[in-house]
Parts: sequence; C-alpha cells; structure tokens
Amino acid sequence: MKPIDPQQAVDYLIKHSKDYAIAEANKVYMEEFRKTVKAECMKDAELLGIKTAAIQEREAYRSEKYKTHLEALKEAVRAREEARWLMIAAQERIAVWRSQEASNRRVEGATL
Repeated sequence: MKPIDPQQAVDYLIKHSKDYAIAEANKVYMEEFRKTVKAECMKDAELLGIKTAAIQEREAYRSEKYKTHLEALKEAVRAREEARWLMIAAQERIAVWRSQEASNRRVEGATL
C-alpha cells in the first residue's frame, strides 16, 4: 500500500472546492427551475383550453419540456454527488493518515 500524503489530499480539497460549489449551485438551480418549467407548461395547457389545475398539472408533467428538464436535473444531481464523494474520499484519506500517524507514535513509544 502506498503511503498517504495528507498535503495532497488537502490540496485536492482546496482545488476542487469550487467544482463542488458549482455542482451544488447547479443542482439547487435545476430543482427550483423545475417549478418554472411546470408553471410554463401548465400555462401552455391553459392556453389550449384546459381549465382545471389538476389536468394542467398532469399535462405539464407529461410534456417533453418537463421531461427534458428532469434529465438535466438528473445530470446536475449526478455531477454534484460525484464531486461530493470525491471530496469525502479526500477527507477520509486525511483521517486514515492521521490514524496511521497515531499508530506509528504508539509503536515508536513502545520500542524506546
């Protein structure tokens, strides 16, 4: 097993923190924009003569515009989760290194 370089892990966290922030912002934006897409689709249904909100909502959910948006939301969530788990992995590398260093100190103290 190759030794863990904690500085490399910290550098990764610093370098990729902006990527994670962008991914999180995109995910939140897409979640909120979904409401706009739904409202626009419901308005389109109303213009086609559909009067009740329940049927407008049904038509909005089945529209291509809404389905396309859901695919974009899916990609935003995927990108955010990938960035998040890479950050967690870097944090865990630091934790493992910290544990190894503590074990090394115990072993060195026992042999003196």
